[in-house]
Amino acid sequence: MFKMDTKTAMKQLKELAGLGRPMRLAAEDWKNDYEILISTILSARTRDETTIPVAEKLFEKYKNPQKLAKGKIKNISKIIRPVNFYKTKAKNIIKCSQYLVKNFKGKVPYDFEALLSLPGVGRKTANVFLAEQGKDALPVDTHVFYISRKLGWARNKNPHKVEEELRRLFPKKYWNKINLTLVRFGKTHTSRKQKDKIIENIRKIR
Repeated sequence: MFKMDTKTAMKQLKELAGLGRPMRLAAEDWKNDYEILISTILSARTRDETTIPVAEKLFEKYKNPQKLAKGKIKNISKIIRPVNFYKTKAKNIIKCSQYLVKNFKGKVPYDFEALLSLPGVGRKTANVFLAEQGKDALPVDTHVFYISRKLGWARNKNPHKVEEELRRLFPKKYWNKINLTLVRFGKTHTSRKQKDKIIENIRKIR
């Protein structure tokens, strides 16, 4: 069985980068860290095309964590209803904002463990936020998990373990590019059959 090496993985990543169309993802192009974090929380298990306009509407009314911390679940739920699990997310973003105000003076921390202490923030969300800041972070969402295992970059069935495998395989400076590249590829080629055919061809790159 072929054992994946860094040189081959880098070639395959470069090929994938040319196969995804440009598009705005949920964590991109916001005015500040608060908006990046909250939009990322809202995007979990929800299409970016749905998340972005919902987040824009939310930020029109709740411009900072201080305001969102005082928001009512009923009102926030009404705004974010189009996203999946909106009731749970409404509770989480209020609690997250309250925690930011109480423990971080309303500023989003750039420390991974500190991010994980925030309500509604897991490894993927924390890594997406840090990657958006240009930090060496490697978010593993459904696209990264599926494609990296299909290509043989990772073999584990646990997303956290897949993250660790990818960190060992790729140089640090490429970590925050992996998610963007694989997500754009996955969202461009939505047919599983078409996607798998392209991935199979990329697997042949050595």
